[in-house]
Amino acid sequence: MIDGSNPSPEPTPWWARSATELAAAISAGEVTSRAVVESFLGRVERINPVVNAATVVFPEQALDEADKADKMLASGGDVGPLHGVPFSVKENIDLTWSPSTSGVAAFQGPPPPEDDVLVTRMRAVGAIPIIRTNMPDLGMRWHTDNALFGETLNPWDPSRSCGGSSGGEAVAIATGMSPVGLGNDYGGSLRLPAFAAGICALRPTLGRVPLYRPGPTPPIPLTGQLFAVQGPMGRTVDDVATAFGVIQGPDLDDPWTSPVPWSDAYAGPRRVAVVTNPADGGIDPDIAAVVRRAAGVLATAGWDVEEVEPPRIADAALFWRQMSTSELESDLFNPDGPIFGLLSEGARRYMSDNIAATETVDLLGFNHAIAQRLAIGAAWRRFQARYPVVLGPVSTQQMFGKEFDLTGPEATTEQWHAHRLLVTVNLLGLPSLAIPLGVSAAGLPEGVQLIGPAFGEAACLAAGRDIEAAVGRGSLAEPAGA
Repeated sequence: MIDGSNPSPEPTPWWARSATELAAAISAGEVTSRAVVESFLGRVERINPVVNAATVVFPEQALDEADKADKMLASGGDVGPLHGVPFSVKENIDLTWSPSTSGVAAFQGPPPPEDDVLVTRMRAVGAIPIIRTNMPDLGMRWHTDNALFGETLNPWDPSRSCGGSSGGEAVAIATGMSPVGLGNDYGGSLRLPAFAAGICALRPTLGRVPLYRPGPTPPIPLTGQLFAVQGPMGRTVDDVATAFGVIQGPDLDDPWTSPVPWSDAYAGPRRVAVVTNPADGGIDPDIAAVVRRAAGVLATAGWDVEEVEPPRIADAALFWRQMSTSELESDLFNPDGPIFGLLSEGARRYMSDNIAATETVDLLGFNHAIAQRLAIGAAWRRFQARYPVVLGPVSTQQMFGKEFDLTGPEATTEQWHAHRLLVTVNLLGLPSLAIPLGVSAAGLPEGVQLIGPAFGEAACLAAGRDIEAAVGRGSLAEPAGA
């Protein structure tokens, strides 16, 4: 007898599942860590030649670690929340399996002597590095390209930028080459690529996650200490929350880290300030509509939503640009210094144009900006006592063309202006969650950011979970030609 019923749907492949789903399946004995790692390695082999997101693949080491994870589970040993789950690591985060090049050919050399503390913490709970991911030279472009590894393509539209500087990380996760990964954010480098790729990324509060490690390289300059943080990326809010819970916490080697207790539970006021046109500087109508749609979702979920803008966004964005560009001009990107000549042509062009377009400041001007940072931070602190979550765009424009930032000084200003709310968060050291809201009719990911008060990651995650529950998790991208 022929069964005329519809056949059972094909099971979701392991590479298409979230990190928390994978961890639960491995711990329950539904699948081995080796089978999961093999599934992701197969996906990398098929997809990476098209998008160029992974710079190094670790098949032997990852499978060996997977076998160890399976043996530990079989022996009844204690397992962590990501036991046996693969993860990816950005090129500027130390992993002893390969050099930390930061996308610069001259930095190819011996692997670092020890893992970054974030990698150490991920591996301590059973997670397994599987790939390294691409970035622009030293992370200093909003697009991912360099002379060492080449350009990473946006899997949704290869004519548009995939963002930077954690562009390889975002594309790897969006295309199913990794379920969760590690990046960093100096000027939106976690959230902008997440917006471009349609995934989640959590930029933690300054001091929540270790950044600095003593070593042979020079200490981090001041804007790097104030603006940069490391954080997780993933396709779901639970994935970034789980990874964040693993990597957060003080470290003896980083004096910026604070021993603030972490809890994923949020019991604070459920009030949201909605920003649809930051500093009245203009916004793409479609992006403004997405912000309002997210506001409607939160209102339906019981949040008290009000369209009101936090203080001094334009000033904050300007001070971020002046401080970062002035410091880079005198340090890493000084044409007479030791680093400038090591950079790719694209990185040199971008930084030269950005410097030309920026009103850089001397020491007195830099000190003024530092003082204003304190005043703006105080105003935001008062504002966020009433509105713990600020909902707004990641960028006020759709993702630019992949070489837009190399078309002259005016382009660098237009790009910075579109990212004014993005970099305000960096100036103030606040937490922010980038979260997708599906894919537009034009085939591009849509998303917003949720900004919390200092050490208020739980507020961002709570609002993010309500959005995700209504609109669904980030969509997997199937790049053309794969």
